[in-house]
Amino acid sequence: MAELEVCPLAELPPGTVRIVVVAPQLSIGVYNCDGDLYALEDRCSHDDGPLCEGDFEPDGCVAICPRHGSRFDVRTGRALTLPAYLPVDTFDVVVEDGVLKVVVP
Repeated sequence: MAELEVCPLAELPPGTVRIVVVAPQLSIGVYNCDGDLYALEDRCSHDDGPLCEGDFEPDGCVAICPRHGSRFDVRTGRALTLPAYLPVDTFDVVVEDGVLKVVVP
């Protein structure tokens, strides 16, 4: 497991998301839900399109796929609405010395 540096915590205020590219086939959206930090694979399980580029509802910690509107819980990766029904991967988030990091395999 490796820790990928995302940004200083101060650059991801509540209600925002930051997308980081980990590898050519893996991007991760890092979400700040009212101070709680979550990381979600940037890939909709419905059609493999980008997920984290869509709208974010911080009050419910919900990411909305920009292609077909599937909603995902960013805390668990669980699909909440059709057409997606499979979850997406989530990743652990840590903050060390004020720097936000995502734990990746």
